[in-house]
Amino acid sequence: MEKNKLIPIGKAAKMLGVSVITLQRWHKSGKLIPIMSPKGRRQYFLKEIKSRIPQKSIFSEALKWACAKKTIEPKKEFYCQNSSDLQFHIKKLENELSEVEDLKEIYSLIVAAVGEIGNNSFDHNLGNWPDAPGILFGVDLLKRQIVLADRGQGILKTLKRVKPELKTDEQALETAFTEIISGRAPEKRGNGLKFVKKIVPLTHIDLYFQTGTATLHLTDKNLPLLVNKGKTGFRGCLALINF
Repeated sequence: MEKNKLIPIGKAAKMLGVSVITLQRWHKSGKLIPIMSPKGRRQYFLKEIKSRIPQKSIFSEALKWACAKKTIEPKKEFYCQNSSDLQFHIKKLENELSEVEDLKEIYSLIVAAVGEIGNNSFDHNLGNWPDAPGILFGVDLLKRQIVLADRGQGILKTLKRVKPELKTDEQALETAFTEIISGRAPEKRGNGLKFVKKIVPLTHIDLYFQTGTATLHLTDKNLPLLVNKGKTGFRGCLALINF
């Protein structure tokens, strides 16, 4: 019966999208205690491992939060209310990605891109959060996805302060990813996104970004940047990284 079925540590790690070393560390910290075999090998109940696999997409959860009409806080484990919370989550992400074998050479760049997107949300909205301050920060190692979302002012409102000729979210998003603007706040976010754009082909990650109704999709194929108008719009920003 599956209820009592035991699986080896290697299979458990693969199902959870983490390394064997991570499971060994979880054992020491008490986060996930294995069953020790007579030969001293770590085993896990299959049912318990399945229960720890996320049932909902972190992207769908982030999109739902960003689009919600009423102000609600994300679940505590995903919520970065201030920059200190963000740095804690970034450090945790760095530790987790450093243990993924095929990311050994590039994980620091992925973390840098995530940090840039997250920091820009705080720089962009400092003292001007329309409702819920902070960002949603989710990581799914099994699906190899990272998502960040905020309910801030959005890029158009920020960039219009220095480029009043911008009229649409699509124009603002294209500007943020392609034009070099001054390093002064609040347009710092645009320069940060150009840094992220450079990282995409270096790390072979896949980036989806949305602000307002404007969406874009960047891959490592160096295709021309194409900004589209999405079906669902919201005030802030949302980024999905597949790695």
